[in-house]
Amino acid sequence: MTRDVRILNTGSLLELQRRLRAAGGENIRRSMQRRIRRAAEPLRDDLQDTMRGLNIRSEGSRGRGGGRSPTTRPLRATIADAVRISVRTGSNPGAVVWVDKGRLPPDLKRMPEVINQGRIRHPVFGNRRRWATQWAQPPWWDSTVRQHTPRMEREVARVLDDVRRRLE
Repeated sequence: MTRDVRILNTGSLLELQRRLRAAGGENIRRSMQRRIRRAAEPLRDDLQDTMRGLNIRSEGSRGRGGGRSPTTRPLRATIADAVRISVRTGSNPGAVVWVDKGRLPPDLKRMPEVINQGRIRHPVFGNRRRWATQWAQPPWWDSTVRQHTPRMEREVARVLDDVRRRLE
């Protein structure tokens, strides 16, 4: 799984950052940050929606009824709420969309990657002698990012062209 999406370190962004600093265009820089964030927000929102609506199915209980979850924490919503955006304008300018593992409980730190692979294997109610396998529609992260990448690249290129025109 691609852990984060980055549109960074392109020669255009670095060159434009140098020119912004030289021109002292703080207004232009804030506008550029805001527009780059807006270009990344649909990806973040779609990743969150995809995770919240993800179909995770089990092998079945082999005739036995299933039980309630031992935790009150909703898995999909917890992961969806951890998807973040960061926009930088320093020496490494660009936008990053990632799953913030600091916002996940300790037992779910690897879960976004595991779900992206499509196979979730876990002990039944914490009993390490009985294991269950569940299947998710893979890859929730990769396919969503692939859909949004061309649009984001076009939008960032448009922002850079507009800023370049304002500096000239």
